[in-house]
Amino acid sequence: MPLVVLCGRPGSGKSRRAAELREALGGPERRAHVVAEAEGGRAALRAEVERLLSRRDVVIVDAGNELRSIRYELYCAARQAGTARCLLHCAGGSGRPDEPPFEAPEPGNRWDRPLFTVHGEEPLPLAAIRAALFESAPPPPHRATRCQPLQSGGFLQHLDRVTQEVLAAVMAAQRSGAQPGELVRVPGVAEGLVLNRPVSVAELSRLRRQFISYTKMQPSDENLPQLASMFLQYLSRSIQ
Repeated sequence: MPLVVLCGRPGSGKSRRAAELREALGGPERRAHVVAEAEGGRAALRAEVERLLSRRDVVIVDAGNELRSIRYELYCAARQAGTARCLLHCAGGSGRPDEPPFEAPEPGNRWDRPLFTVHGEEPLPLAAIRAALFESAPPPPHRATRCQPLQSGGFLQHLDRVTQEVLAAVMAAQRSGAQPGELVRVPGVAEGLVLNRPVSVAELSRLRRQFISYTKMQPSDENLPQLASMFLQYLSRSIQ
């Protein structure tokens, strides 16, 4: 049940590469499933990946996965399933101004590695991809799957406080008359949030609970400085 996550701008050849991977990685001993972006958006994509990861097959995610937070969620899903994974970055694409922002993968981020990058028509590094998926040891059981506390109280308190502050800033901006398309700022965070429509407290609270649930899967002190940014990116992608 290895996972291959594709990422890249529109027009970079992700669907063609996904088809190549399905042909190369599937066979009599295993099936290769391609999960593409659909009407249900990010949540539906993640749910389908999680469903298929329960099988002894290869799962290939043919989607832009342009935000770090999306790739982080898929990384957590693979860790939760105890399966190997890799990221394939399809470089290039149109890069039009009306496209969503693309946050290029960085090998230093554990959710962006092992990382393979292909440009244009160059061949896929299939030998290296197969080694990453089928020859590497599966990830060790994470403490999120063990019968012990998920993380320190300090981490949980910080996560709770940061997400509450982001929600408070969003609601305050809406009460102050922020219009759709305006940038909502959170004190101390470089990134902002553009809301295309009004969002209720109930919806924001639900998204906050989902974000906290996924973040608990992979708790780490390395995430502390990025939690507010990751939550803003999660909101940006989830609120359609």
